[in-house]
Amino acid sequence: MSRFALHALAVGVATASLSFSAHATTEVDWWHAMGGELGNILEGITADFNQSQDDYRVTPSYRGTYTETMTGAIAAFRANEQPHILQVFEVGTGTMMNAEGAIYPVHELMEAHGRAFDNNDFLPAVVGYYTDTNGDMLSFPFNSSTPIMYYNRDMFEEAGLDPEQPPKTWEEVVEFSRQLVDSDAASCGFTTSWPSWVMLENFSAMHNSPLGTLENGFGGMETELNFNNELVARHWDNLHDWQEEDIFRWAGPGTGPDSEPMFYSQDCAIFFGSSASRADVAANSEFDVGLGMQPYYDDVEGAPQNSIIGGATLWALQGHSEEEYAAVAAFFEYLSQPEVQAQWHQQTGYLPITQAAWDLSKEQGYYEENPGADISLEQMTLNEPTENSKGLRFGNFVQIRDIISEEMEAVMTGEKSGQEATDDAVERGNDLLRDFQSANQ
Repeated sequence: MSRFALHALAVGVATASLSFSAHATTEVDWWHAMGGELGNILEGITADFNQSQDDYRVTPSYRGTYTETMTGAIAAFRANEQPHILQVFEVGTGTMMNAEGAIYPVHELMEAHGRAFDNNDFLPAVVGYYTDTNGDMLSFPFNSSTPIMYYNRDMFEEAGLDPEQPPKTWEEVVEFSRQLVDSDAASCGFTTSWPSWVMLENFSAMHNSPLGTLENGFGGMETELNFNNELVARHWDNLHDWQEEDIFRWAGPGTGPDSEPMFYSQDCAIFFGSSASRADVAANSEFDVGLGMQPYYDDVEGAPQNSIIGGATLWALQGHSEEEYAAVAAFFEYLSQPEVQAQWHQQTGYLPITQAAWDLSKEQGYYEENPGADISLEQMTLNEPTENSKGLRFGNFVQIRDIISEEMEAVMTGEKSGQEATDDAVERGNDLLRDFQSANQ
């Protein structure tokens, strides 16, 4: 992906020029990676913006997964057919930040077009992840999430467990899972999506354990991965052992594509996934769903710390007219309105990116009417973030995350121990970090 930054994104792109009459509608293209129910909600919010005024029209276009969407932008830049807005997931932030010639920093965009934009309006966890070393936000926060626990309340009750009390520690997850399986209420205790994000990145943050040096990459490109510690190795070994007992079921590398179907089919009673999966979970579950926080090992001092965000931001890309950038700025301002953000948060499970949207949701009684809907916010704000729990900023992390998933799968299949796999993941990942550093110096 460093080649993306150097040769695809950072190249000078000729300004696209379109001829508009004085009263013509300015068209803006938005490439995104949201399918299913989330895509439907996104389309609805965009339609609401288009209907709210007559000057601008935003056209959203689904381009596949986050990785596919980002990869597709490479070809688009080479052909001078790049969109105005590109949705990029959080692990692509480091790459995009180094693509200075290809991005229009959002703080500059909003100021140039007289649109409201203040870092202080956004939740601290969001601001900290997406600002540069000067404290300026380069992309527009849109869909921020964090992994939470979903559980089948009906299965809990059938197994003699209290459906009001989800497990809090990994020890309790194992205890509950054994009871669920032994009682025949479920054929497996739990499964997970996004194994790297959930079982390494957020697992480490919840235990205040580092992923890499230099504040997990926030301190510079000289960062090195160092998550091959006893805690992570032990957890990956435990996942392997729990799989042997049907306590855990591996759902595949990458996104863990089989995890949600195993939860919907009521094979697994517990599912770890994004808070933004709530819309799909609600649409696909024919049972009562409970929500809980990410578990932790109770013998680790300082745990639980806090989880970190995932999701994506919206990047304005270079190569368009000032009229079109005025439209982009107007759209971003619309998306940040408390009413719009509260609606997005309540319908999807993504975090309300502004304090005003969070306050509005409280005033509307949303959390009282939907117990557990604020789990993601509580989990994110358990404690003041540390150098190990404020997020990560590694170049080439899209590919590094694939490596992590591969090494985790090697543990699940019994090919490697947790320590061997974490050692190999760190070594392979650091090679990619050095490639990124060399390409961007």
